[in-house]
Amino acid sequence: MEKLKIAIQKSGRLSEKSMEIISEAGISMNNGSRKLISASTNFPVEILFLRDDDIPQYIADDVADAGIVGENILAESGAGLEIHEKLGFAKCRLSLAVQKSVDYSGSSFFSGKRIATSYPNILKCWLEKNKIDAEIHVITGSVEIATGIGLADGIFDIVSSGSTLLSNGLKEVEKIMDSEAVLLGSPGIGGRKAEIMEEFLFRLRTVMASRNNKYILLNAPNDKLDKIIDAIPGMKSPTVLPLAIEGWSSVHSVVNENDFWQVIGKLRAHGAQGILVIPIEKMIV
Repeated sequence: MEKLKIAIQKSGRLSEKSMEIISEAGISMNNGSRKLISASTNFPVEILFLRDDDIPQYIADDVADAGIVGENILAESGAGLEIHEKLGFAKCRLSLAVQKSVDYSGSSFFSGKRIATSYPNILKCWLEKNKIDAEIHVITGSVEIATGIGLADGIFDIVSSGSTLLSNGLKEVEKIMDSEAVLLGSPGIGGRKAEIMEEFLFRLRTVMASRNNKYILLNAPNDKLDKIIDAIPGMKSPTVLPLAIEGWSSVHSVVNENDFWQVIGKLRAHGAQGILVIPIEKMIV
């Protein structure tokens, strides 16, 4: 039986999160020994565990049909691959940073300077776009120590919370790009594998929708129903059911995680009571 080959990072947090979302999509993997290849026991897919830097090339060479990597890895590789879906985890940014003591006045600061990075291609594109002539030092490992040991005047690296920069006496001065985990696919995929990919995407989107939304139930005074419904339109519209107490209704709806607290504030202001918030296990949109 034909199987879709999906490459993910062989170890680390991105690997853990990738396997987590695959598991939540109802796909069971026979990966106890963490071999290079792991086959699903209930879905036509195989997982290849690879170095994240290698994944775009494996897809480009048709060794893998798809892969989960950070957008930064795709951008650095320059591979012409399709992003099927942004997955909402492993979020970070790629930024330029300098020593805290530096009087930074703008991107022109880097003209004639040395910049240490593990992402020379992304950095080179940004420098050329901004007409900045700087010297790129390619290093692996702890890029953030480069300014402290005199190797470079600034660094270009991944930033998540910013705590690593602070602990090394650095400050972030230019954000070049945002990044998160994405599902990549080969542009030439077709036939049965394309069908499997569509089913795989459907399952991932179902999981992501459930993560990003909450189901809420509340009691609302009927004279405020219009305002409450305006505050929570739901997927199409809220469900409204009469309560045993005259003049009140029960309202059921779905609220996006990003809007949750603002919506709750509006509901309380409009007289909503007994607000219950329930996590959604799966959400078919």
